[in-house]
Amino acid sequence: MAKIRLALLSGGVSSEREVSLNSGKQVFDALDKDIYEIFLYDPKTDLKQLVMDAPKIDAALIILHGPFGEDGTVQGLLDLLDIPYQGAGVLGSAMAMNKLVAKQLYDRDKIPTPSYLSFSSIEPVDASKIVGALGLPLVVKPACAGSSVGMTMVKEKKQIDAAVRLGFEHDDCIIIEKYIKGIELTCGVLGNDTLEAMPVIEIIPGDGHEFFDYSAKYVAGETNEICPARIDDTITRKVQKLAIKAHQALFLKGYSRTDMLLCGKDLFVLETNTIPGMTATSLYPQSAQVAGISFTKLLDKLIELSIEEHKKLKLRRAR
Repeated sequence: MAKIRLALLSGGVSSEREVSLNSGKQVFDALDKDIYEIFLYDPKTDLKQLVMDAPKIDAALIILHGPFGEDGTVQGLLDLLDIPYQGAGVLGSAMAMNKLVAKQLYDRDKIPTPSYLSFSSIEPVDASKIVGALGLPLVVKPACAGSSVGMTMVKEKKQIDAAVRLGFEHDDCIIIEKYIKGIELTCGVLGNDTLEAMPVIEIIPGDGHEFFDYSAKYVAGETNEICPARIDDTITRKVQKLAIKAHQALFLKGYSRTDMLLCGKDLFVLETNTIPGMTATSLYPQSAQVAGISFTKLLDKLIELSIEEHKKLKLRRAR
């Protein structure tokens, strides 16, 4: 049986480049070399080569994070090249990457999310009005960045201006969100039309981390992750139902991971990730492992789902 010719994309040009390169290496190591012939591409340097090689590629794994990788840009290129890829298409990728659009869709589908305000870089930001509307503490973050890049926890009004400046260093739109103290949870979803919610993970940032920030995410030993989460069955089902609902609200495919907060008995959705971290110890693969799916088999499943979904896109092409 001929091997599947697989393009593995990692690196890219976003601020999450190093995380992507690390993930790409671990994905490469985990892929079954008896099944796949693997071609490596870094979009920072190899897009021309990818275009030239497109006719010989059967499928792609996009292991990119942040802008120009997770936001629909690479997905659109692969659509033009007629290459199947895992996860959300252009529409879902773009909407999930933009936290403001995602929140608007959560609101539309009655998915609970923390109260927020948004500002573009040309709008005045009045700290007093913000505190009056949302109270303190607050979370300030760029609308289109991942891995908590550019995010600040604000406890005093005088900190807002600096937090806003940092947010605008990473995007021309920011979100200022009411801070909700609670248990941090995350839940993956797997599938195209038939969706399966994965075991819920509880995230406990280590000392010195007020929230699941960049360092807590990527520095070994900085965070304790418990799967299944220490919550009762009723709350577990609610988390899984919300993860599926968020996945559907954003028109996603293949897989996703939705982050939430549990405050008392109330759940609040923070964001949905269309390309979750994909090292063997990342949250989504951890959850899959508890569900009985090894990292290697998870990658196989994502590639299988991508080829399955790609057949539907053929309907849009001229005959």
